[in-house]
Amino acid sequence: MNFDVNPPVTPGPKKKKVIQYLIWIVIIATVFGGGFLVGQKTKHLAVQPGQVDFSLFWDAYNKLHQNYISSDKITDQKILYGAIDGMTRSLGDPYTDFFDPIQAKAFQQQLAGSFEGIGVEVGLKKDQLTVIAPLKNTPGEKAGLKAGDLIIKINGKSTDGMSTDDAVNLIRGKGGTTVTITIFRDGFTQPKDIAITRATITIPSMDWELKNGNVAYIRFYQFDQTLAADFKKAAFEILSSPAKKIVLDVRNNPGGYLEICQEVAGWFLKPGQVVTLEDFGKGKEQKKYPAQGNGAFADYPMVVLMNKGSASASEILAGALHDNRNVKLVGEKSFGKGSVQEVTPLQDGQSFLKITIAHWLTPKGNSISEVGLSPDIKVVANDNDIEGSANDTQLARALEIITGMQ
Repeated sequence: MNFDVNPPVTPGPKKKKVIQYLIWIVIIATVFGGGFLVGQKTKHLAVQPGQVDFSLFWDAYNKLHQNYISSDKITDQKILYGAIDGMTRSLGDPYTDFFDPIQAKAFQQQLAGSFEGIGVEVGLKKDQLTVIAPLKNTPGEKAGLKAGDLIIKINGKSTDGMSTDDAVNLIRGKGGTTVTITIFRDGFTQPKDIAITRATITIPSMDWELKNGNVAYIRFYQFDQTLAADFKKAAFEILSSPAKKIVLDVRNNPGGYLEICQEVAGWFLKPGQVVTLEDFGKGKEQKKYPAQGNGAFADYPMVVLMNKGSASASEILAGALHDNRNVKLVGEKSFGKGSVQEVTPLQDGQSFLKITIAHWLTPKGNSISEVGLSPDIKVVANDNDIEGSANDTQLARALEIITGMQ
């Protein structure tokens, strides 16, 4: 893994890929993973004569200064950031973004595992602002938000045509303050207002417990920079336990670092087996990411639990286990975040661009983007389910399936 235990706020000289979909709702910023590369030097692209006339931009800039009623309130730095933000939005790709210094700092804080907000990941799906996944034991989950909820309004303001950045700006605020989210979900006859009090969110990477005497039930919450070490410790505990079978739960897991996904996959796959393919399109050669690890659990019978909140890195791991080992996928169809973003620092050393450069494919070459993974055994959770508890329909089915495996 090419990162420090405590990474700097601004991207460093190394490149990393983050395959985390979306945007944790935080007090000061927005994120949403896909792929994440750190440290590429800014390239200055010259515009060739006749392609575009940038004098139009400067004409608009000058007229704002000359004619705006409150010209003394114009901040050139904000104009610059706004112009760059507009440039990325013009591409129509929800995963290609500009992060100003404040947003860049929040991005790093979230991947470090702690931030302020309501603990809910949101993103655009079919142009509708949607709850991707509420984090366990966070204000959003406790208030009743669920993966797949459509966010209709934020504090009474319609989200129609709203970007994820704008949504986060409306939802963010100091811990202890309240935000009202208006949602609609399958089964509702009309939208519902949910008032949520913001708080400091600490994100766990994983936990595990022994079920039915010999089943290791492993829950990955996100592929953050602590998961590799946390799982290594847990893996030795599992190997020393009576566990002979595994239920791996990646429900509501939005993703994280590719390097972490690759390393964790190495415990479940034989060395050298492909975890994922990176497809750059346009006839370019695909890049293979092999499993890195000792394969200690490669022969353990397994099933994977997933749902519509399983995105990006969790989809990659589930797809790798399915394609390489025919591991059964149980639950609901996954989110379908299969694009790769590259984070390129800009010359101020504080802001960066996140640019879509490729798509992730499963080892057999199947696209994840906008498609997701379909479960081999479909089990739809009901409103009374509590994930990981005795009242968990999907987990109960997964344990039933694994019990019958040899």
